[in-house]
Amino acid sequence: MCESCDSTSAAKINERRRFLRLAGLGVGALLMAGAMPSRIIQAAEKTTAPPKPKNVISPDEALKRLMAGNERYVSGNSETHDFKDEREALVSGQNPFVAVLSCSDSRIAPEYAFDTARGDLFAVRLAGNFVTDEGLASLEYGVAVLGAPLILVLGHERCGAIEAGVKAVKDHTVFPGKIPALTDALKSSVEQVKGRPGDLVENATVQNIKNSIERLKQATPLLTDALSKGQLKIVGGIYRLATGKVELVA
Repeated sequence: MCESCDSTSAAKINERRRFLRLAGLGVGALLMAGAMPSRIIQAAEKTTAPPKPKNVISPDEALKRLMAGNERYVSGNSETHDFKDEREALVSGQNPFVAVLSCSDSRIAPEYAFDTARGDLFAVRLAGNFVTDEGLASLEYGVAVLGAPLILVLGHERCGAIEAGVKAVKDHTVFPGKIPALTDALKSSVEQVKGRPGDLVENATVQNIKNSIERLKQATPLLTDALSKGQLKIVGGIYRLATGKVELVA
């Protein structure tokens, strides 16, 4: 096997070993069962340095860094990233400092909005930015395997999925195709704020972010374990279309 292939395999095994430890399974048991060749385990032991050492930070530091990136984006002073060097550094693995659950809206690009480089942001995108089982599994992977210390649920103004959810609740609109799967998932957020003063779409957007955060905070055992150990923070934010500014949601 060539050196680069062996290095890549080792990095993947190293990530898998970390995940298995969190899940309560020992690599030793797999090794005894013959599931992993000993030479790969030995190679994995040597692959200890993360691809991006500066991403190994605390949850609070991750949030501070994320918001500083948004400030650069808003002001038009985004950093210049050397994508060639980043590609080479990330061949052996990844260790993002934030995982983002955001809307699929083409106007909302988290990597740009927070001025991040390759390997910094682990993205899960879905119209309406609500938590699905598949999205949750992806975020669990980002935290438990890749070591992301921060999850951000990112909503935005004038979200089409939220607007559709409002129409489904207020006007009993039935949409074609699979769109009702989105509106059904968002109905509870709309119902929760239906009688409150202010703009219903804006209120439902914020409530949807809060509901998504709450579900993530109750996701056992991986996210709850990381939260209890102070290894993870989960926050919400809303993206303002006119300015690009992200405001944190309490």
